[in-house]
Amino acid sequence: MLKDGYSLKTNKLLKETSPYLLQHANNPVNWYPWGNEAFSKAKTENKPIFLSIGYSTCHWCHVMEKESFMDEEVARLLNQYFISIKVDREERPDIDSIYMQACIKLNGHGGWPLSAFLTPDQKPFYTGTYFPKNTNHHHSGFIDILLKIKEVWENNKQGILDQAENIFRGVFLKGKNLKQNKTDIVDKTFDYLSKNYDKEFGGFTPAPKFPSPHNIFFLLDYYLAINEKEALKMSEKSLDAMYRGGIFDHIGYGFSRYSTDRYWLVPHFEKMLYDNALLISAYSKAYALTKNKLYSEVIEKTVIFLIRDLMHPEGAFYSALDADSDGEEGKFYLLSYQEILDVLGEKDGKLYIEHFNITKKGNFEGRNIPNLINTQDLTKEFDSEKLYNYRKNRESLHCDDKILTSWNCLMIAALAESSIIFKRKDYLKLAKNAFVFLEKELFKENKIYASYREEKISEFGFLDDYAFWIFACIWLYKATFLDEYLLKAKNITNIVINNFRDSEGGFFLNDESNKSLFWRSKETHDGAIPSGNSVMAFNLHFLSVYFEESDLTETSERHFLFMENEATRYLGGNSFLALAVLKSRNFSKVICILKDDSLEEYKDVLEKYDIVKVLKNETKFYKVINNKTTFYICKGSKCLPPSNTLSKFNNSLV
Repeated sequence: MLKDGYSLKTNKLLKETSPYLLQHANNPVNWYPWGNEAFSKAKTENKPIFLSIGYSTCHWCHVMEKESFMDEEVARLLNQYFISIKVDREERPDIDSIYMQACIKLNGHGGWPLSAFLTPDQKPFYTGTYFPKNTNHHHSGFIDILLKIKEVWENNKQGILDQAENIFRGVFLKGKNLKQNKTDIVDKTFDYLSKNYDKEFGGFTPAPKFPSPHNIFFLLDYYLAINEKEALKMSEKSLDAMYRGGIFDHIGYGFSRYSTDRYWLVPHFEKMLYDNALLISAYSKAYALTKNKLYSEVIEKTVIFLIRDLMHPEGAFYSALDADSDGEEGKFYLLSYQEILDVLGEKDGKLYIEHFNITKKGNFEGRNIPNLINTQDLTKEFDSEKLYNYRKNRESLHCDDKILTSWNCLMIAALAESSIIFKRKDYLKLAKNAFVFLEKELFKENKIYASYREEKISEFGFLDDYAFWIFACIWLYKATFLDEYLLKAKNITNIVINNFRDSEGGFFLNDESNKSLFWRSKETHDGAIPSGNSVMAFNLHFLSVYFEESDLTETSERHFLFMENEATRYLGGNSFLALAVLKSRNFSKVICILKDDSLEEYKDVLEKYDIVKVLKNETKFYKVINNKTTFYICKGSKCLPPSNTLSKFNNSLV
């Protein structure tokens, strides 16, 4: 039996390319992708909308699908009384941003799956995250929620519409024109991180504990700027603890998304591209300051993981590996005491067991997560190949193989940066190859698109895609001193200014061409990754100093003023902005006018400056002296006289 061209066991997600949407294409729920068809149907049939937002490697998304979306009773209620829409939050961060704001405002927290009930004109009136199928002593059940909303919609629809309008005004309009008092975001951010720092186990939150590498970025630069040793200490402790814990996969390498405890032992086992990108940067920056060989080892192992498990054949990187296999979270990663002995043999097995804190009882549900939390000597080397191959024979983990522009750009920047610090041409080659792929597949007619899968690209690009693209170009320039990258960065910056800028300050998440939403969201605070607006602060400063153009300088200054004012709303989510502010106050700059193409002679020292401009010929403002390679060197607003000798400032590598 067919309905609207689909069997009863498939729905309108069947023609989508998103791995997350395709996971739900065989649900008995009549899912629609986000679009006019669903909204028109809701209006025509006078039904509320149920919106479910998640991503393909989300554990609780899997749980809710198994309990509810594959359940015939739940499907019957949704299909009869609601129009149901599925959204991949990684493909549509603009949709996710709007309804996550509402969820957090209404419930005090958010997460995925994000569950929202909307009026046909997209306004939310009830939100939550994971709902169990049936009510228990912890949660209202999904069936009971559906029945209650059905009843109220039929008997008091106007009450729901009024509630939706009140939520809209309270969440999206409240405080829109409020003036904020400017604060010193740099010192306030350090004070906030110091106050929330876990002195025993590192990190800056209680359980669940997220890596938040951009906190480390800021602290390392703060240490450099004012020699605040506590900032370096917090960074080192956190980086050491993350590597020691089970959040790092000591067999297959790479970092999981977060730790469910404060010890970094038990991870939420999914591995995300963005976490590993940002952590490569964090360990690279720390190595540049400390020369701790452990940090170099962490990066090497993480890059091995990326190449082995997340690399597209043409050089870009996939999004994530799932936490679940055989329907069980973490099963792929866990090992028993006896398994290790069987794989490695008695002698090597016992050495491994002692080093990685393996017990017969296990440290997670009767099995073991290898870790180094109580290991004293980290210099011992173990060949993980046998255990890796043994584990590989298990049911393979689902890979979300869509290529996200923003996350790839973070990885490109991280690899380019690490190539500078470690003198690794192979890291730079990886970065360049990924960027070539993005330019080929995701940059069309002067527009950037958010995602690619199976030769299909997304409909839109978002601020993060543009901002992180510029960021990647800056780091590719810093690694190569090829002007072409900064010219590309400048072009994309102009697009952002023209298409994303809000006249009241900052940049919207989506550009003017995206007409499918009732609200243009604007995110200014960092989450798991830095916000596009924070990264734009960094980008605008770099480019305004490099190009020395008044329009860019004015735009940069205005953006900093807006963002620093916004920072007073939430001091806990501004570490990347604080980094950008710190950079704008303490940057080092050098203009190098080359003679005889002698760049290689100076490259190692030039790399130590924040902003380097390499000229092949004299300009109106920069002249060669003594017919030799000439340097114009500045620290902030203070500049030295031109010289044929390259002096060094104490500066960061960020």
